[in-house]
Amino acid sequence: MPMTDSERSEIESLINRRRIQLTREIESGVERTRDNSFDAVAGEAPDAGDEALASLVADTENAETRRDMRELQELDAALTRLAEGTYGICIDCGDDIPIERLRVNPGAKRCIRCQSVYEKTHTHPSEPTL
Repeated sequence: MPMTDSERSEIESLINRRRIQLTREIESGVERTRDNSFDAVAGEAPDAGDEALASLVADTENAETRRDMRELQELDAALTRLAEGTYGICIDCGDDIPIERLRVNPGAKRCIRCQSVYEKTHTHPSEPTL
């Protein structure tokens, strides 16, 4: 069943609030990365443990920022689909995506069934995830 006007407004509001939150998190992450340079974390005379910790901190912060940027891009794409009138329609099967799913994940572009199939066929077990 297509979304009502009030559901559309609710989703658009959810997306915009999350975009603001993500933008702040990305800015904060970039600032943290700048403040926590490798040398600042490892110290003046780093040993192997200090270097490993500094690398871990940098890698974790970079991964968090990349994850947030990916979500921001998904939300921007969702706003585009909303404007085009294709939001809430699964890109794989063409069925409506339940409003409950869109409330939880406003960037969703697949129904749960198609997302499950997609994840099973496109995951790479060797790639680390957070």
